[in-house]
Amino acid sequence: MTVNGRSRRTIVVDGVPLPDVLDETMIRCVVHGFYDEIRRDELLGPIFHDRIEPNDWPRHLAKMCDFWSATLLRTSRYDGRPLPPHLAISGLGEAHFRRWLKLFRATVRRICPHEVAALFMDRALRIAHSFRLAVAFNRGETTMGIEPIVEKDL
Repeated sequence: MTVNGRSRRTIVVDGVPLPDVLDETMIRCVVHGFYDEIRRDELLGPIFHDRIEPNDWPRHLAKMCDFWSATLLRTSRYDGRPLPPHLAISGLGEAHFRRWLKLFRATVRRICPHEVAALFMDRALRIAHSFRLAVAFNRGETTMGIEPIVEKDL
């Protein structure tokens, strides 16, 4: 049985139970709202427009909803490898990750209560750092100077 699109079981992330308000509907609103912003963005929009055909957006959005559902609600819906497509983007760099995080933060702050926005941002910051390290490593660059981006610096 589900309540608000979420299992009745208690989900614990980093030792803290998830707020009941975080459900599939909220995840869908975040994902769709975020990618609406991405598609209009001068820096990030062209990257996505070059890689996702207009008729493929519904599938991409569904995949991203599955990703965030698996990440925060501990569902097992996401079956994919998010890093390889990012490694294939030549020129992907610090400015892109910072813009991604800024747009994501604006979206979750607009849609979610503070504690849920913080959960989303915590995960997004971790993902960005991991991807930044992987991109540098994949290019044969040193990763020693890559510090995590922290929210206060966005």
